[in-house]
Amino acid sequence: MLFKGVDFWPHKKHFDLFAARKLCITVTSILLFIAVASVFTKGLNFGIDFKGGSLLEVQAKSGTLDISDLRSRLSTLNLGDIQIQSLDNPRDALIRVEQQTASGDLSAEQAQQAAANKVRDALGDTIDIRRVEVVGPGVSGELRNAGIVAVCFAIIGILFYVWFRFEWQFGVAAIVALVHDIMLTLGAFSLFGMDFGLNEVAALLTLAGYSINDTVVIFDRVRENLRRYKKMPLAQLVNLSLNETLSRTIVTSLSTFLAVSAIFFFGGEVIHGFAFAMLFGIVVGVWSTIIIATPLLVWLGVKRDWSETGSSVRKQPTAAAKA
Repeated sequence: MLFKGVDFWPHKKHFDLFAARKLCITVTSILLFIAVASVFTKGLNFGIDFKGGSLLEVQAKSGTLDISDLRSRLSTLNLGDIQIQSLDNPRDALIRVEQQTASGDLSAEQAQQAAANKVRDALGDTIDIRRVEVVGPGVSGELRNAGIVAVCFAIIGILFYVWFRFEWQFGVAAIVALVHDIMLTLGAFSLFGMDFGLNEVAALLTLAGYSINDTVVIFDRVRENLRRYKKMPLAQLVNLSLNETLSRTIVTSLSTFLAVSAIFFFGGEVIHGFAFAMLFGIVVGVWSTIIIATPLLVWLGVKRDWSETGSSVRKQPTAAAKA
């Protein structure tokens, strides 16, 4: 007998997802206020990509490179943030040292050179330095501005896509939920003091696409039901649409969450921030779709004349399905 998959989701059960929306929106508003306040007061702990610094590519002369031993040796140099990334070859690694500030008679450039010399001395004779690159304050500023522009253009592009595909109400609701996700994620980085660099910007862009994909699926079901049930109250119709897509939302989000969890726990320090942004973003993305996007769509209202040639008005669901 062939193995049959197990469907654990109670498809016949309909949840009233709007019952506690006022309480949920209040909680979300408080969390969002804390996140925004933290970003604008405490700020983000920018990584080497956005603060500048030095990049050294090193290789062990024999055997494999012991990353943990290398990290323990460099952590005693008091040079600020030092990141070590292993490469495909177990003998190679990348070392990033944050931008040094001017102190005493040393300029910023001289302090950076002195930091590189300290790293060379700490590496010893068993490790070769194959490449050295310096990211100055000007380049790091350009990277930071490029990251901000990338996120803004992604949000604007998503707005026009959803607006073009549906209506402006759908676009506004989706963007409000998306901005909510990004601000809460930035707030988490600010509150926990985690490094924020180009990897984390990539995570935000990935999160934006993932979050809007889930929202569009639900909005598409809302549009289908607007054609089917032309006299059903909008709040009831949206709640029905959420229930019809809830199993898909939970299962796909849980699958992605488990996959990214493996990266978070076993992927190493360099990709730790990326994985954290994805994990946190998946949770708040599902939350915002249910608590922010769909209630806002009900509040804004949508047109009810989505009729198509040849389509017929179907009967409304039974009382058991109107929960």
